[in-house]
Parts: sequence; C-alpha cells; structure tokens
Amino acid sequence: MKYLLMAFGLVALLAPLAVSKDTPAAKVLFNGKDLTGWDTWLGKPEKGTSGVDLSKPLGLNNDPLGVYSVVETDGKPAIRVSGQAFGAITSKDEFENYHLKFEIKWGEKRWPPREKAVRDSGLLYHCVGPHGAGSGFWMKSFESQIQENDFGDFYGVAGVIVDVEGERKSPKSAIVFKKGGETFKGVTDRIVRNPLSEKKLGEWNTVELYCYGQTSVHVNNGKVNMVMTNLRHKVQDKEVPLTKGKIQLQSEGAEVFFRNIEVRPLEKMPEELLK
Repeated sequence: MKYLLMAFGLVALLAPLAVSKDTPAAKVLFNGKDLTGWDTWLGKPEKGTSGVDLSKPLGLNNDPLGVYSVVETDGKPAIRVSGQAFGAITSKDEFENYHLKFEIKWGEKRWPPREKAVRDSGLLYHCVGPHGAGSGFWMKSFESQIQENDFGDFYGVAGVIVDVEGERKSPKSAIVFKKGGETFKGVTDRIVRNPLSEKKLGEWNTVELYCYGQTSVHVNNGKVNMVMTNLRHKVQDKEVPLTKGKIQLQSEGAEVFFRNIEVRPLEKMPEELLK
C-alpha cells in the first residue's frame, strides 16, 4: 500500500504539468497523415533481406523495404516502424529545453537478428553529427530505452557522457539508478532502473522526456525512471556540454507504433521531477 500511495502521489504531481494554464502550447511532431518533419535513415540490411543491396547502408530517406509508414491502429493514426532494418526516423528540427511526450505500443512482428529476443526500440535525444555514428545506425545521442522489460533505462550512443546517482554491484555490472546513492562521474555505459513502469504487450505506453540545460529526466507512464546530470560529449578531446539536438525513434528489429508525438518548451526543470 505504501508503494501504491507513492505512485499515486507522483502521478498527482506530474498531472498539473500537462494541464496548467501556464503550460506552453505544444508543437505537434506527427501530423497524422505522413512523415512531414522527419527524415528516415536505414543502415545495412541483415543477410537474407531480399530486393536490396546488402553491402552498404540504405541511407537517408531511402526506404525500399517500407520500414517507416503511417497507418491507422486502434482507431487513430500512428507511425509504424516495422523493425525490418535497423535505423531511425529523425526530426528535421533540433530541440533544447523541452518536454517531449508520445505514446508507443509494440506490434507482433520481429526480425533477424532479434526475431527471438525481447522487442527493442528507443528514444534518442540531443542527436548530433552524422547518421550512423552509433553502430552504423544512429546519431551520437543519449537514449531513453524502449525495450520489453526495460523502459526508461539509459544508454550512451557513440560516446556521450552523463553523471548519475546510483550503485553498482560489481565493477563490470550496470549502474542501478538510485537517488541519494553514490554519484558516478563520466558514466558512458548502461544505467538501469528498477522497478519497471511498462504496460502489458499490446497496450499503449506514455513516454515523456524532460530536458533542461545539462539535465534530463526519463518518465514512463507517469513514473520517473531516471535523472541524468552534466550531459556532455567529447569534441577534440575536450568534454563540452551537449544540451540540444534532434530526436530519433529507433527501428531495431521489432514492429512498434508511435502516436500523439508533441513537444513543449521548458522555462525550467520541474522541481518535483528531481525529488
């Protein structure tokens, strides 16, 4: 009961942020008709993919496999990402000091090499530099993980750096986010958070991201999953702040749907998210 009360209390704190009369107007990033405002990128297709050149990335705005499309599901338009080839849709605009919110649910289809693995995707933010810098598929960025049993975890893509409060059970294990724990400096590997806040397969999840200055907060289904500070990356061997960039939604071997994608400017980070 204690944990239920804590969860309801956090939802109550977060709810006014969305409905306050002082909340800035949202910019809609998906018009419900097509992929206007987005670019597509696909890396090298997997062996066995027919009808395409397997020797090189499919590249920018070249989608012969129909990985990215607009469909109607559950009575509303959504962006369908088939997952057949790895890559991402990328916002044409850059964003800084913002609150991003969208809904996501899994489809049924999975593809090699992850046809038997948990379904995987991700929200990449502050994306900068060339496409394909990360594993040949993604831009340099911070990731709020979208994966079965793994919503809201952090990954650093192509060498970004954050600080986080947490604990590590062994030198090689992932850091577990924990407010009031040890502050890990220069973290570049995976950071996880328990308990999880994901809904059942086939249900819509609400993913939110708050970014202000060098701080970001991952929120899933009304629950804070992760708080990162001192967001930065290396430029000519010097660590410099990374506070803005494009947004990418990953294609990573699993069918996934996105809808109601919107972003609002932030004048400051809501204090209740950091408690």
